[in-house]
Amino acid sequence: MVALAIVAIALVALMGLGNRSIAVNARLQKITQATLLAQQRMTEIETQAGQGGVQTLNEEGVFDEPFAEFRWRLKYEDTPLPNLRIVTVIVAWGDKARNESVDLNSFVFQ
Repeated sequence: MVALAIVAIALVALMGLGNRSIAVNARLQKITQATLLAQQRMTEIETQAGQGGVQTLNEEGVFDEPFAEFRWRLKYEDTPLPNLRIVTVIVAWGDKARNESVDLNSFVFQ
């Protein structure tokens, strides 16, 4: 009986660890998707900058399906150098109160 109780306690603990592992894996998938989406958006901005079409206004939007749960926001900041700007791409998902997001920064020439 004692051995059965010990095995039961161990199995309950292992099942809890399994559930935690699944939750961590789901969060890591969201972070990976958000990072790739931020890189995609940043590549579009760097391409526009290479063609001379750098925006100066902050923008917001939502990605197309199947990534409609992700929101993006662009921030442009000036630097001490006259033709250089800092661009920040923020990709967020889920509830805004939880503050789940990924930030990606880059320098672009105007």
